[in-house]
Amino acid sequence: MEEEAIKRAILKVALGFSLEEVTEEYGVDEGELRLVKRRETRKDVPPDLKAVKLLLDGNGDYSALSDEELEREKQRLLSQLKEEEFEKK
Repeated sequence: MEEEAIKRAILKVALGFSLEEVTEEYGVDEGELRLVKRRETRKDVPPDLKAVKLLLDGNGDYSALSDEELEREKQRLLSQLKEEEFEKK
């Protein structure tokens, strides 16, 4: 089960992802804690080429590929993964 979780995490990083972050600041007003400021931000984490390479290492020998060839293979695999995700929905 841990191995599957690791594979999913690497795939997430390889594809890129977004995350929501909430920051809250509290102050003391009349002896009670009260929310002073709340900020919600969305962060986009771009796809990571090293994570793609990790995924590819299990599927063949890609170590001899140039960065450009790896990038093309990454784009091909990303398209394939997105199609598979779309088909699941």
